[in-house]
Amino acid sequence: MSQRRLGMQTGVAGSFGADATLAAPPQVAQPARSASPNRMRGKLALSVILGFLVLICLSGFSYYVLPIAERVRSPLHDWFKPSGYVGQSAGWIAMALFLFLWLHPLRKKFRWLAFLGTLSRWLDVHIVIGLTMPLLVAIHAGWRFTGMIGWTYWSMLLICLSGIVGKYLYGHIPHKKNGLESTLEEVDAERGRLILRISSITGLDTELVATGLAAGRSPRPGRGLAGSILEMLSSDLARWMAARVLRRRWRRQAGGPVDKATLARAMQLARRQMALSQQVRMLEATHRLFRFWHIAHRPLAITALAAVLLHVTVVVVVGATWIR
Repeated sequence: MSQRRLGMQTGVAGSFGADATLAAPPQVAQPARSASPNRMRGKLALSVILGFLVLICLSGFSYYVLPIAERVRSPLHDWFKPSGYVGQSAGWIAMALFLFLWLHPLRKKFRWLAFLGTLSRWLDVHIVIGLTMPLLVAIHAGWRFTGMIGWTYWSMLLICLSGIVGKYLYGHIPHKKNGLESTLEEVDAERGRLILRISSITGLDTELVATGLAAGRSPRPGRGLAGSILEMLSSDLARWMAARVLRRRWRRQAGGPVDKATLARAMQLARRQMALSQQVRMLEATHRLFRFWHIAHRPLAITALAAVLLHVTVVVVVGATWIR
């Protein structure tokens, strides 16, 4: 990170307050962005897909619990065995989706692919597919993870867990709607807009709101990876606790009972503002953790890809498939 960027970060994290808020232009008092419809659709799609896969698992439960020697006598064997109609269909779908996942890094690398959609949309699709892959592969494996299938499954599960960590770190970097990282000036402006919006809907003075949302302490320099992760987790917990305290305080300071809907809206904006403050404070540490995560995640992804391709090659060569 350049010296100029670090200086900007220190200024935003250390000196942001009511004066900066009041200096914002009049048009900043716009309604804050609501939850992204794309994100809501992503959650709905994930729920539907996982529900369908769970239904398949329940349908084959009586087969999956049988010992391997007894499965061949089950009437469900031709359907739920790894080379069966359900089992191998799940395998082919999993392979297609896994190859599709590799389009996400290509979309990030080549800007001319912007016509395919925003980075945030691609990330949402990437997450939905990544979270459904372990269950899909488990159906293909017949819930038995030995041999080549076991190697493929555990490597894919490991990369899935790595992806969850990556999503957690990614969420601590401020981004715009299109998925590009926000500049510190943009973050500072949004924090000011949020304070003005909270003040307008609660009737509280902007200085009082800014004081209640004051940034916490910056992370100690020179901490290692483990220390930075622990500090990030403790900061998340502290932010959650501070929001609960702030809710009670604003309820009293508003000069009487506050409408529940108004208070809930104010707290939604406050949590967003506090999250932005935390992201600015820990931006340097988050970038450092994210770089190390990339270094670890890429070899895991390549290993999983090699395992999938090797597994598919062996299956096709030996003819263990119902597809003719």
